Amino acid sequence: MQLRYFAWVRERVGLETETIEVPAGVGTVGELIDWLAERNEAHAHAFEERDAIRVALDHEHAEHDASIAGVREIAFFPPMTGG
Repeated sequence: MQLRYFAWVRERVGLETETIEVPAGVGTVGELIDWLAERNEAHAHAFEERDAIRVALDHEHAEHDASIAGVREIAFFPPMTGG
């Protein structure tokens, strides 16, 4: 699975993209965030404001309780404002 990080999430993780194998037992966005936050200090810092993180599954916005089964790309980004 391809992960993409944007804005301050990317800055904190220190990566723009990474490819991972999702471990058994990780089936939702929220579970993936929990697993990522346990990987290392950079990921823990990136996901410490978990409720502020927005997610897109294969380019479609999704909630943290969404299933990641069959998803090829997950993007993590902060809330966006515009004007």
